[in-house]
Amino acid sequence: MTTSVSTKSEVKQSTGAIITVERLIKRYKDGTEALKNLTFEVQPGELYGLVGPDGAGKTTALKILAGIMEPTSGKIAVLNSRPSQARRYIGYVPQGAALYPELSVDENLRYEAGMHGVAKKDFEQLRQTYLKDMGLLQFADRLAGQLSGGMKQKLALCCALVTQPKVIFLDEPTTGLDPIARRELWQALAVLGAQGVTAVVATPFLDEAERCHRVALIYDGAVHEIGTPSELKKALGLKRLEIAIKNDRKSIKELAGLSFEHSENIVDICPFGDHLEALCKDASRGREEIGIALSKANIDVVNINETPPNLENVFITRLKSLTKKNVRNVPFEGLRESHDAHLAGVPLKAANLTKRFGKFTAVDNVNLELHHGEIFGLLGANGAGKTTTIKMLCRLLTPSSGTVTLLGDSSNSRSREIRKKIGYMSQKFTLYDNLTVRENLEFYAGIYEIPFEVRQRQINWVVDACDLEEIKNSLVKNLPLGWKQRIAFGAAVMHDPEIIFLDEPTAGVDPLARRQLWRLIREFADRGAVILVTTHYLDEAEFCNRMAFMASSRIVAQGSPQELKAMPEGELFEIKSDNNQAAFQALSEALEHWRVSIFGSNLHVILDNSKTDLEHVNSILESAGIVVESTRPIEFSLEDAFIDVVQHQGKRKASRRSILRGDDHE
Repeated sequence: MTTSVSTKSEVKQSTGAIITVERLIKRYKDGTEALKNLTFEVQPGELYGLVGPDGAGKTTALKILAGIMEPTSGKIAVLNSRPSQARRYIGYVPQGAALYPELSVDENLRYEAGMHGVAKKDFEQLRQTYLKDMGLLQFADRLAGQLSGGMKQKLALCCALVTQPKVIFLDEPTTGLDPIARRELWQALAVLGAQGVTAVVATPFLDEAERCHRVALIYDGAVHEIGTPSELKKALGLKRLEIAIKNDRKSIKELAGLSFEHSENIVDICPFGDHLEALCKDASRGREEIGIALSKANIDVVNINETPPNLENVFITRLKSLTKKNVRNVPFEGLRESHDAHLAGVPLKAANLTKRFGKFTAVDNVNLELHHGEIFGLLGANGAGKTTTIKMLCRLLTPSSGTVTLLGDSSNSRSREIRKKIGYMSQKFTLYDNLTVRENLEFYAGIYEIPFEVRQRQINWVVDACDLEEIKNSLVKNLPLGWKQRIAFGAAVMHDPEIIFLDEPTAGVDPLARRQLWRLIREFADRGAVILVTTHYLDEAEFCNRMAFMASSRIVAQGSPQELKAMPEGELFEIKSDNNQAAFQALSEALEHWRVSIFGSNLHVILDNSKTDLEHVNSILESAGIVVESTRPIEFSLEDAFIDVVQHQGKRKASRRSILRGDDHE
């Protein structure tokens, strides 16, 4: 079912493919070629990933596959037919969900089922199954327009599945989903594959692509590499080093200035919040080179570990070679001196911060202290209270109780002077669709009262730093999500704020552009700015110096990335078997669902006690006729740590409630 790693010129069609795309071209009226000889195939039951930068052609390809758009030329077959002829058996989940906001959850489902001729008796069973699986059953009467972003994505998937498709196409389906919901969605897709449903998923998040059977890298409208995640990583032929450093302001600032451009051995290097990651040809030489550089910079090394490369390493390395681009240093000429040169004390502090909406407590007794030059991550599930917390911190929302001290001011007023010192990039776009990119930036330059004589300089910096030159005269409404995020970021920081709030700033942004944004974020931190970031993508949360896990309106853990990864109560095991999908289903039915997840061709399983639980896991798999090929303990990723900490916290809360109700009689 899998093929070896291949370039676009070597891709060959396999017999029995359920989707065949050969030399597909899509040319728009303005002459733009969105697809250029796109070629690939998908086998029945495969979970197939399409990854690529913004504007690579992923969305265009999916629209053609779903029968929504016609190609200019080329051959395409879905279920041995033209896509337009097979639409009865095709499910499609576009970006932005495309629901009817004035209809309820149930009404949206009924409409889709009716459009595809699903029988009433079948509909009731399908409705119950999918709404229950997605955690939406209790919200069946709620209007779609009143759902959170994550719930809308789940409903869009239910609408596609209720039509009983044989093939489903999903365009960045996890944008806006929290780590637990993302894991549940991908596991739902894995179960569908075991049931014979083929899925093609476009995603900018490479940790997600690890869950696919095969992945195709698309750039400039063509496929440049195809393979299983393990094949692609092996073909990279590089070693990855993770260097943990002392987590202090001086070390972190020095880390950002390290350069290995003239090294023949070190191919890529990226500073994160409390560690450095390097890709090198020879690990031993890499350790030596990096050790010498860190020593010269007086940076204390905690430890150096060699870890396997991941798909993001593959993607970024390949994309650099294709685009001849790298993460660039674009110096920012501020409107004032470095912030920490004239500010002292704690610039942002929350004490016992609480917000109630009627009987509902959205934020419960949150305490935070953020310091100059710090990047602080606020991580949590949908509805945990992150956005409400940010709105109170920047005084867009008045707390029910507790205090916020902002640059020494603990009043709840939002004076003009305070507003000018804050940059806020909201979760929902504040850009104007009918203005061009440059017109939006000019508008925000005026709002933030940037002096007229330097206004164009600041706008030009945004265009250059966020790589917007090619689209600066385009209307914002015509741009994909990733481009809009870059513009919104630039608009939020070009006035050189002292405190910057970024609510999911990189949602939908491709990995290389995401690195560029994080480089810019680090540069503002180096100038002494305080930066608070929320994100659902815990691989990128590694860029933060410190972070807090938020669950059920409260903060349940705080620390550096390394400290939080060491916090879980359980143990994480990687299990390789002869039938990964069957193993996942067997364990998911026997264990709590959050304990089991699919990563490429392996499973990750969180256990409380390996001495007893591992034997139970092996027994479950043996009873299901599954052969376990290997089992090994592995270190927690930040995502695994988040899920372990949050779920155990939830179990403790449920246990306390049970005891208070008198359910526990011991």
